[in-house]
Formats: sequence, C-alpha cells, structure tokens
Amino acid sequence: MSFFAELDQQYIDGEWRPGSGSWDIIDFNPYNGEKLASIAVATADEVDQAYQAAERAQVTWADTNPYTRRGVFERALRIVEDREDEITEAIIAELGGTRLKAAFELRLAKELLREAVQLTLRPEGRILPSPVDGTENRVQRAPVGVIGVISPFNFPFLLSLKSVAPALALGNAVVLKPHQNTPICGGSLVAKVFEDAGLPAGLLNVVITDIAEIDDALIEHPVPKVISFSGSDRVGQHVAVVCAKNFKRSVLDLGGNSALIVLADADVDYAVEAAVFSRYAYQGPVCMAANRILLARSVEKEFTEKFVAKVKTLTVGDPADPKTVIGPLISSQQADAVGALVDETIEAGATALVRGTVDGNLVSPTVLTDLAPDSPVLTQEILGPVAILLPFDGVDEAVRTANDTRCGLSGAIHTGDVERGVRVARRINTGMIHINDGTGHSEPIVPFGGEKHSGAEWLNAESMVDAFTTQKWISVQYGRSRFPF
Repeated sequence: MSFFAELDQQYIDGEWRPGSGSWDIIDFNPYNGEKLASIAVATADEVDQAYQAAERAQVTWADTNPYTRRGVFERALRIVEDREDEITEAIIAELGGTRLKAAFELRLAKELLREAVQLTLRPEGRILPSPVDGTENRVQRAPVGVIGVISPFNFPFLLSLKSVAPALALGNAVVLKPHQNTPICGGSLVAKVFEDAGLPAGLLNVVITDIAEIDDALIEHPVPKVISFSGSDRVGQHVAVVCAKNFKRSVLDLGGNSALIVLADADVDYAVEAAVFSRYAYQGPVCMAANRILLARSVEKEFTEKFVAKVKTLTVGDPADPKTVIGPLISSQQADAVGALVDETIEAGATALVRGTVDGNLVSPTVLTDLAPDSPVLTQEILGPVAILLPFDGVDEAVRTANDTRCGLSGAIHTGDVERGVRVARRINTGMIHINDGTGHSEPIVPFGGEKHSGAEWLNAESMVDAFTTQKWISVQYGRSRFPF
C-alpha cells in the first residue's frame, strides 16, 4: 500500500530518514500476511539524536503563545477528519481492526484532539498568602521539558495521541516509540499528522525500533523527565523501576482483568449485549475488556443461554468486511498463546460452552464456565476472545471475586437499582467502573486510570496537566525580610 511506503522511515528533527540499524522491522497485515512495510530500526544513537532535537526545540515551544500552539491542534483535528477514510484502511490493514473498531478508535482520537485544543490554555497559576509581611507567593505550572512515549499495538493511533497531544499542548517536546507491530498507525502516521498541521521541527520525533536494538536507552536517557508507557503490567513494572532509578516520573497505563457483574435485578437482555461487546470488541486484547462475567445465581441460566446464543452469531474473518466482528489477533504468537491457554483451562476441568478454534491469526470466540476457584486464568489478562462466566451467591461474594486480581482498571455492574449499583461499585478496587453499561469507556474530559497493577498516574482531563507539567514556586518580597544574622 502506498500509504505505508510513504511512512516507512524514522522521523527525527523534522526529517524523514531511514534508521541506521542492521536489521528491519517488517510490518505485516495480520489477516492475510501481506508485507506492508520494511523499516530499518533506529539505534541508540538515533534515540539520542531524537532526544537532543526535542530538547533544543522545546525551549522555544514552551515560550510560544498558547493561542499559537492551539492552532496546531485545530489543524491536526481537521487533518484527521479529512483523512478519516485513509486512516481507517490503515488501522484495518496494520492491526486487523474491524471497521467498527477503527470507527471507535478514530472517534476517540478526534475527541482527544478537541480536548488538546483546550488544554493549551488550561494551566493556571495561583497567588497564595504568606506569613511573612510584604511577601507574595506565586505558584505556576511549567512544562516538564521532554517526554518519552511508548505506545501499544491494540489502539496505536489513539493511545499514541493520548500522551503525545496533551504533552505537546502543554509546551513539551516528545520522542515516541510505537509498538513494533504497529509502527505506522502508532508512530509515523502521528508524526505526519502533526507535520502537516505545522508543528515546528524537533518537537515530535518518532523512533521505530525494538528493545533488542536499544535496550533501555529510551527510558534511561538523561533528557526526558517523564516516560509515558501503555502496555502490559510486566513491562510497565520494568519501566517504573528504571525511571525510579533515574529520578524520572513514570505515567503507566497498564493491563486489566475487569469484571462485569450482573445482579439479580438486572435487565438480562441488555446485560448480555453489554457483556458480549465488552469481551469481544477488537478480538479481546483490550485493557478494559470484561475478562470475567459474574452472574447472580438466579439469572445465571437465562444469561448464559442468551450470552452463548449471541456469541455464536459473531462473524469471524476479514476485518475489511463490514460484517466482521472478530478479526485476527496481531500475531501468530498471540493467537497460539490464546489457544494454548484455552486448552490448558479445559484440561484443568473447565467447561467450554463455546469452543473457539485457531486458524492462523484468526481465533474464534470461546466461552468458559465451571472453573476452579484457584484457576490461574481467573487472575490474568486474556489477550483474546475468551469469556469466563462465574456464578455468585450474594453481593459479598461478587465483590470478593471481582477484587481477586492484581489488576484494577475497569468494570461494570448491571442492576435495576442504580444507587445499589453505585454502593457495590464503591467496594470494587478499580479505577473506573460503570453502572448499566460496558467496561470499555474513555472520555477525554474524565480522568482515566487504574489501581494496583493497572497503572500509576492518571490521564485525560486535569490529570494531563498533573502528568505533563511541573509546579514552580516563585516568591516576591516587596519589602525587606528580617534575617537573624
């Protein structure tokens, strides 16, 4: 595809150029195996060049009138709107996203850019009183400087923008490393949008590379003051440790193991719709996906029958076909891992109400029940189209089960009594939870984050200001202080 051929390079200091590494990252279409691009990897030296360029450019950008900065994001939004069809096809081709998934990702990306437009004017200063006569205390927000961003494969365009756009809007410069499976949608495409929007050279740099080439150079480098990482909790833990050793701030958006709880007074038909979407959107590897569906004993039979019937109608196949709901997983390694996990769980005694198959990167839906309380699959994130149904007796048991995981990102509760749902929600150790809805929501004006192993720091809304700026105290003595010696 010509789209990919035009963006198969590094973007450093406003220039498109090949990486100088000795090997290539090959970008494949996960559905049909088509080679989309071949990109020579960036080396640690090029990571250094990107950070040096960002550091140089950031000084002027921080002093740029915020109304001028705002214009860049207004233009970027128009560019995404104008090129929506082209970006949709790229998402389908590079990550196997269905048309429904691509539309969802682009809708959120446009909302995020609209919020970035406003964010340029968001930081405010304060004047605080002092016990010292004649003194005025000014507390102001300032950009942290340069930010390193590492984005994942599942929503690459959105989740790269989720850190890149606010960081730039607040006066910072950025070095972005996209996931090696989605180097274009998560990296080069973002750079192209901002380049065409008039962002000055050096402020956004994209290095397409792998840890096998650069090790920890991206997060150990002395220039960035903040590292924003989206991905697994295992890698996130490593990022946090390296950042702590180097006195950097880490912003971590990690995995989940969300529970969708169906109470006895829920609208079962509606809960089924919400649960199917929450588990099987984009084939399942979504951090907010409902891994575990908890069912009050009194509705277990009805819900299960209707859920299984609904799952059996989901179309598996070519993500370019508008009828497809379940497209390919990102790689054969991931598809095989999901298949092996299902096999192991069934061998350990679980019942498969729907037994999915693995055909290349296509994994059809599975529905499991009758799991042992100590089944390992209950406490881990499942990066594929596998749903687990768990009955419970009483709300206390539901709460214990929902909390029995090291993650705490999202969740949902279905009930006919909204305030009862809110009371239960307060007992779930998760950063976000939704009453009578699905588990997968992100709104740019509402804080987004998790508890436990699901992350550190929050994104969206005012949390962006906290994540990507620092505070400075400037005191002014209008009179004369008295010193003791």
